Amino acid sequence: MSWYRGRLCGFDLETTGIDVEHDRIVTACVVQCGGGHPTQSATWLANPGVEIPEGAAKVHGITTEQAQAEGQPAGQVVEQLVAALSQVVLAGIPIVAMNAAFDLTILDREARRHRVHPLTDTVGDALRVLDPRVLDKQVDPYRRGGRKLEDLCRTYGVRLDGAHTADADALAACRVAWRIGASRPELAALTLPALHSRQVDWAAEQALSLADYFRRTPGKESWADGVRTEWPFIPHQQDGDL
Repeated sequence: MSWYRGRLCGFDLETTGIDVEHDRIVTACVVQCGGGHPTQSATWLANPGVEIPEGAAKVHGITTEQAQAEGQPAGQVVEQLVAALSQVVLAGIPIVAMNAAFDLTILDREARRHRVHPLTDTVGDALRVLDPRVLDKQVDPYRRGGRKLEDLCRTYGVRLDGAHTADADALAACRVAWRIGASRPELAALTLPALHSRQVDWAAEQALSLADYFRRTPGKESWADGVRTEWPFIPHQQDGDL
């Protein structure tokens, strides 16, 4: 049976910002779907321990006041997230994450910040990730338009209710991955380990291409230096100001 017909686990975070080294988790969702079994979803609201910038709150709808009043301590949320994802990975289920290197890197840094054993240290080589963004760029590299989740949902005919909420985005990412697998026999034929390995290479190639585009675009030349090629997460280099 092809990977897209099996169980998938969507994972999504909403955060205080886009700096993977310093920003914090605000909301999270882990949803299991497909494989002939009912959908199971778990969501979290964290008190990140820092102010949530107004710009971030406008995206995901969670203010500092709400997070402080209703959120669990961040360390508890991170511990529960790592436990939930570890259980999924060790059961052989792939994690589906749109722009996986962002969410998995944020989770890794939050784990280290709160002295939680990181996901990748727990599951090791068992980790299998499906990134709809990487897959879509590989199978349709010249399509015009955006590549955000909302764009991919339109392209692949997936309904997205409540964009920029972790639960809606996690489930939509799974549905997009399913549609890509169902429509691309060359991907459907690959085993999960092989597809994960291919995405490591594809993501690096896509990042290098983006950096080259920035270097050739007036006003964006400096952006090239911030493009990272690592996937599905950026390895932690050294202890610092987390």
